[in-house]
Amino acid sequence: MKQYEVTFVVDPVLSVDEVKSTAQTYIDWLQQNGCKLVHVDEMGLRQLAYQINRRSSGFYYCIEFQSENGDFITKFELALQRDERVMRYLTISLDKFGIKYNQDKRDGKIGKKVTKKDKAAPIAAIPTPTPVVEAPPVEVPHVEVPKVEVPTATEVTEEN
Repeated sequence: MKQYEVTFVVDPVLSVDEVKSTAQTYIDWLQQNGCKLVHVDEMGLRQLAYQINRRSSGFYYCIEFQSENGDFITKFELALQRDERVMRYLTISLDKFGIKYNQDKRDGKIGKKVTKKDKAAPIAAIPTPTPVVEAPPVEVPHVEVPKVEVPTATEVTEEN
């Protein structure tokens, strides 16, 4: 069974119910096509790296699923492309390393959450900087460069 992951960005102008119904539409579509859902991650409203359709934010969804074959992926992407509520999408096929990474991330082994306690580190835990030792100055021998006379532009034109 091959494992896939689709991430899509929903237009933030929609109401919360419309955003959730958009995601539910594609979850239902995957289940109707015989896919087994592994994980659905509603990442929420996030800032975009660049504007899309004059929007600077969007609701992110990431759906990880398994399928016997990927024959329906083109139809699925066409549905995402035609949907005006979806601003961008990306579908990838996961290899064994991607599957392991996603599982470790869900188990909390990757991406440790920083708590307030971690942010307020004691001052004693901060290492002291090592002193900088200056090197002694190095003497560079003086070399005389011979002078070369360069003709001026008027001298060059007078010769021709």
